[in-house]
Amino acid sequence: MTQTKTDPRILRTRKLIMDSFIELSGKKEFKDITVKDITTEAMINRATFYYHFEDIYDLLEKVLSEVLFINLNGNDFEDKSLNEETMMELFKAITNFQTSLSNRCHRGYEDTIARIIRDQLEIIFYNMLLRQYGPEENEGLKISAVMLSWGLYGASVEWRRESNQLSPEEFIKRAVPYVLAGVNTTPPQT
Repeated sequence: MTQTKTDPRILRTRKLIMDSFIELSGKKEFKDITVKDITTEAMINRATFYYHFEDIYDLLEKVLSEVLFINLNGNDFEDKSLNEETMMELFKAITNFQTSLSNRCHRGYEDTIARIIRDQLEIIFYNMLLRQYGPEENEGLKISAVMLSWGLYGASVEWRRESNQLSPEEFIKRAVPYVLAGVNTTPPQT
């Protein structure tokens, strides 16, 4: 059985398109960026763009997902347990991601960013809960992962709303023991 590898030229071209989009997003609002702008910046033709991405929204979603994945250090959470340290690391990663985007992204990104963050967090939380409790409670674990992902994302929105008066660690450290008390079934220490 042979395993097919992705041609390095395809990977380079895809990265070139994504990097060009990121560069343009620092100069223009998303709604003003066109496929022509991207193809000009990347020095490719339209057919090459459409070979890699369905449209500009597909490109936006892929860029944001990849940047968030890198920010979350994807595999670093693969073997971790759901505990205070992990919750704080996740919160710090998503607030760093949102802060870095706010410097280059303009209106029009919020809903896509929120969905991507929640989806990535849901996967991470579900895998942690699955390792901790096993597959017998699958449906309950899925719902718990959704609740945790929306809650952590909501906390990051609240942190931004408060104009970053506290560091992400200081902000989330106040809530994590109470959230985890339900997960670990032990009351938080005060």
